[in-house]
Amino acid sequence: MAAVVVGGSVGLLFHSRLPERITKTFFQAIGLFTLFLGFSMSLKTEKPLLLVFSLIIGALFGTLLKLQERMEQSGVTLQEKLKLKGGKFSEGLVTSFLMFCMGSMTILGAIEEGLGNEPKLLLIKSLMDGFSSIALAAAMGVGVLFSIVPLLIYQGGLTLLAAWFGQSVSELMINEITATGGILLIGLGITILGIKKIDVLNLIPALLIIIPLVYFFG
Repeated sequence: MAAVVVGGSVGLLFHSRLPERITKTFFQAIGLFTLFLGFSMSLKTEKPLLLVFSLIIGALFGTLLKLQERMEQSGVTLQEKLKLKGGKFSEGLVTSFLMFCMGSMTILGAIEEGLGNEPKLLLIKSLMDGFSSIALAAAMGVGVLFSIVPLLIYQGGLTLLAAWFGQSVSELMINEITATGGILLIGLGITILGIKKIDVLNLIPALLIIIPLVYFFG
């Protein structure tokens, strides 16, 4: 969280000084990188059928719960209440959260720390996230800083779960969670580039659905 706050704050200094055409180019670069990251992560899957089922079931739950709609409305409301400028608040928050939290390093780092070991992976990841947040904030604005809230819930929750169940998490499960996150990032990259708007947040429950699917059928 601290790394994202520091990096995001530095990025905001650039954001306020960059011409719109430069910001647009940064935005496109992040979209392309998000696609690259998503494809590289999704290829880790060893159980593509389980991955498809998790996405379908997750999409059903996410759509019924209106996760995308609720998040976008919450972003607009928060932006108005805090009188924040910039039209990419929700995009910055969601993009940052997914990019910071979907990788296997997040899961492995949380397990490492949850088991009481020195959190070397999370420290390395913090350094990477700090530099990433500079580019993200420069392109998307202050929404990047607010991604620390879901980041704390997700990554902190993983660490607590690892303290209780870390020994039972298999490499297969880590790979399938990572691959599921990769698919979400591909959808996010397509949205960022303006190719087609995909309600990525409605697919978020797939990250939970894949766990029992791998446990029982993996």
